[in-house]
Amino acid sequence: MLVLRTFVFGVGIAVAMWTVLSAVRTTVLPRSVQVSISRWVYRLVRVAFLIGSGPSRSFATRDRVLALYAPVSLLMLPIIWLIFIGGAYSLMYWALDTTSFMDAVSLSGSSITTLGFTPADSNVERLLAFTEAGWGLILITLMITYLPSLYSTFSKRETQVALLEVRAGDPPAAVNMLLRYHRIGWDERVTEIWLDWERWFVEIEESHTTFPILAFFRSPQPQRSWVTAAGTVLDAASLYVSCLRNVQTGPASVCIRSGFLTLRSLADFFGIDFDSDPAPGDPISISRAEFDEAWNTLAEAGLDLKDNQDQAWRDFSGWRVNYDTILLALAEITVAPYAPWSSDRSSPSHVQPKVTRFGRRLRNRVRNRRDDYESIDAS
Repeated sequence: MLVLRTFVFGVGIAVAMWTVLSAVRTTVLPRSVQVSISRWVYRLVRVAFLIGSGPSRSFATRDRVLALYAPVSLLMLPIIWLIFIGGAYSLMYWALDTTSFMDAVSLSGSSITTLGFTPADSNVERLLAFTEAGWGLILITLMITYLPSLYSTFSKRETQVALLEVRAGDPPAAVNMLLRYHRIGWDERVTEIWLDWERWFVEIEESHTTFPILAFFRSPQPQRSWVTAAGTVLDAASLYVSCLRNVQTGPASVCIRSGFLTLRSLADFFGIDFDSDPAPGDPISISRAEFDEAWNTLAEAGLDLKDNQDQAWRDFSGWRVNYDTILLALAEITVAPYAPWSSDRSSPSHVQPKVTRFGRRLRNRVRNRRDDYESIDAS
């Protein structure tokens, strides 16, 4: 019996240490790491919300339901931490020859909540009770300090997304962005947006892998999304460097590279399958007809386009192939609102993206999102 109790006591210590380290890695460690407790909490809560926001519902309804997913997941984290700590100390109290396991659970609950309704009988139990109460307070404090940092980062992300509506329309579109800059005579100032978004992509890579739940925080306005905003800027930059003549391509090219490297980092973190070294001629989800339509729109507006439209298509495709699959996958797993060239399509022409680490891939493709979005606007 002594061997069993010693083993149980060791298990309790191990579970308590594992839980505390998980909490520290989730809230304090400034590094992209997979934290098992947080991951499983996010996944289980996600399954419940996906069931409650089935594809048969309108996008407006799904958006309202999924808007609660990230906040509820964060609320569940400290609760699960406290349950694990309480269970671990219950094992240790029982191993110290407490009368029954339920008495051990009562003592653990009394200690971690600092209510003191069950007194400790020995000095060792009192010492454990003090440490358990301390861990409980520390875990709650960690979450309290974690949330302001999280929401500060979220607010910074959404500021840039909201600014894009002025430049690219609602929903955002790459062609509209280039047209608006041309119509207001800001052709030379478009370089500024590539530099701004290069920095934005770097910040997204750091924040959304350190705090992965941020990827699932939905924008304050249902028609906005950080994923579709990223796709719009990348497509606009790709059109800019591949189609326009006599422009400064350096900042736009760097912005594209910053963007697809960020999306690849997120894909690695969430376990999204993608080709890390695609060939320029690999298929993309944008058809030649769609590209030609964008080309004609830019030409009619008076933008100075290159002479060789075929080469421009090959150049655009060569840029888009670097982020095409990942962009569609992120739009899918975040249930992004309608936006051209991102959340408005699946990928029937090539390998469909899969998510293996954070949560199961949404099996229902984006469909009728534009109609759903128009219904939001009408209401």
